[in-house]
Amino acid sequence: MSSDRWGRVDETGTVYVRTADGEKVVGSWQAGSPEEALAYFERKYEGLVVEVGLLERRVRTTDLSAKDAMVAIGHLRTQVDEHHAVGDLDALRERLDKLVAAVEARREERKAAKAKQSEEARTAKEALVAEAEELAASEQWRSAGERLRALVDTWKGLPRLDRKTDDELWHRFSHARSAFSKRRKAHFASLDAQREDARKVKEKLVAEAEALSGSTDWGPTAARYRELMAEWKAAGRAQREAEDELWARFRGAQDVFFQARGKVFAERDAEQQANLTLKEELVAEAEKLVPVTDLKAARAAFRSVNERWEAIGHVPRDARPRIEGRMHAVERAIQEAEEAEWRRTNPEARARAAGLTGQLQAAVDKLQEQVEKARAAGNEAKAAKLAQELEGRKALLDQALKGLEEFGG
Repeated sequence: MSSDRWGRVDETGTVYVRTADGEKVVGSWQAGSPEEALAYFERKYEGLVVEVGLLERRVRTTDLSAKDAMVAIGHLRTQVDEHHAVGDLDALRERLDKLVAAVEARREERKAAKAKQSEEARTAKEALVAEAEELAASEQWRSAGERLRALVDTWKGLPRLDRKTDDELWHRFSHARSAFSKRRKAHFASLDAQREDARKVKEKLVAEAEALSGSTDWGPTAARYRELMAEWKAAGRAQREAEDELWARFRGAQDVFFQARGKVFAERDAEQQANLTLKEELVAEAEKLVPVTDLKAARAAFRSVNERWEAIGHVPRDARPRIEGRMHAVERAIQEAEEAEWRRTNPEARARAAGLTGQLQAAVDKLQEQVEKARAAGNEAKAAKLAQELEGRKALLDQALKGLEEFGG
């Protein structure tokens, strides 16, 4: 018979283990000594201790699922409960109970983490759906399209939700993308149609521009080219390749016309500049006639200058007011001399001037007499008033006398 702290062997070879619930039969040993029997079953206990330790480490340090952990715990618990080992089986049961609690806690943690992850994924997907639905109404076709593609990649990186929620959100997300794609396709189809219409309009404009390129009707043709340019801009853009080709032709036709016009205008400007030089010489000759001393000679000389002036032709537009103004000034001086001569030699005008002078002289004499009488009577106030009126009449008389002198006295 043999025994130790955790077990014993009776005289029949039956092996017992001591537990909190009393002794439990471990097994029967007939092959050797009782000490060997205890040692054998103690080694089995040590094996259980190692297995429990390994399972504790796996639960603590790996991602062993709760289900697999519970199966392993149950397997070890069965071995412990069957009492086929000698040792502190109660301690192993306590460790297994703690391990169960740890696995349950891990299960709850994972459940909570999964719920949190699911909620975050749901929130993230709802945000993606909301943004996709907003982008569905956008007309920023390129940037919105790129953003929607990025949203799809983001969606693929998120965890799946429960099937119903995930399907509902995906349906909204997919519908928003489809709606945007349909609008974009319709927009570009419409744009293609507009560009085709623009191409047809611009082909007509190019044909007219090319037909006008050889025109020498400078003013109306230049005006028409301006109108064609306005119509070109109003027509909108054609497809890029067609737009570039048509614009090159349109611009080329314009260049042909305006280069030809520029050459003609340059020649004309040179001719007009030469005309200006000639007219400056003539106006200098005409200005020597002023002041007019011999009206007949001045009139004849001006007529000669004017005939040569008219024969010369146009001068540059910006010089025209200045040069013509100088010529007109000479012409006005001669006209004024003619008018003065006519007034001087006109009998009727001379008679009217003489009559006016006589009337004014009589009025002056009368007022002079009235002033003297008022002073003689001592009425200074009346004399002063009459004297003031007398001065006014004298001034008019002086003017009338000067006018009369123009008629030769």
